Amino acid sequence: MDNVKIFSLTANPSLTQEVCNILGVEQGKSEVTHFSDGEVMARSPDSVRGKTVYIIQSTATPAAERLMELLVFIDGIRNAKAKEINLVIPYYGFCRQDRVARPGEPITAKLVADLLDTVGVSRIITMDLHTPQTQGFFSCPVDDLSSIPLFGEHFRKEFASLGIKTEDVAVVSPDHGSIHRARDLASELPNSEIAIIDKRRPAPNVAEVMNIVGEVRGKHCLIVDDIIDTAGTVLACSHAILSRGALDVRVAGTHAVFSPGSAELLAQSPIVDLVVTNSIEHPKMKGVTVLSIANMIAGVIKASVEGTAVPNSWMSFY
Repeated sequence: MDNVKIFSLTANPSLTQEVCNILGVEQGKSEVTHFSDGEVMARSPDSVRGKTVYIIQSTATPAAERLMELLVFIDGIRNAKAKEINLVIPYYGFCRQDRVARPGEPITAKLVADLLDTVGVSRIITMDLHTPQTQGFFSCPVDDLSSIPLFGEHFRKEFASLGIKTEDVAVVSPDHGSIHRARDLASELPNSEIAIIDKRRPAPNVAEVMNIVGEVRGKHCLIVDDIIDTAGTVLACSHAILSRGALDVRVAGTHAVFSPGSAELLAQSPIVDLVVTNSIEHPKMKGVTVLSIANMIAGVIKASVEGTAVPNSWMSFY
């Protein structure tokens, strides 16, 4: 690891430090300045000549600023003659703009991928991309890590401590697009069942439950999704599941976007356990369990440097 430099910008300082501690390397110094006119300056005073660089930065709120920090910092690192620039984006912002839903709409997820390719990124490490085709937007290799092993371990321990048998658990997909996540999490909980919610969106960030496919009556239900934004989806799904006889509801969501107002809604929700990862960093919230992805990221970095294989269970395969 002597030839490796790991940097953090403004999005994931705690996660980056945790990764550096696991790997036993000193975190590189970075300076990020936002000027009064909105311009961004990001640089490192450290020498990176001939080094393999890893930059950890989620493009979460404010997404445009975080993305601009990345582009400016990468350009500086490239000009400083880094050997290789690897980007760790735990949460890939703009990921939901991955197709043309209405005439005239851009495919912003592809545009951001093109920008990162242009500035010279050698490799992307991310987690739970919203849709698998996003990997194909990049010209460089992309490692899409999966949070499912983390969630599986957490809930196996929780159910065991509560005396709940996994055959009494139903893993619920909140829409058709998350079926693969529900299937994979159900595989982590032996003999659990799967249910699928038929959800429609009459307007952006508005979820309407139409039907539930599968049996939830008398079950301990576990909703799994990749993004919790306004919390509208998980709340609508929770109420629908409970109204159909579920015993209780738990939620696992990889990326806690938590838009303004979501914390208040979640505080009044019937969810008995809400589990997220630290792909997006927030102040501690009551009733929210945060699982760290630092070991996964550190493991992928170490495997890359040493030329060893990454465990298949860590990767997202659809």
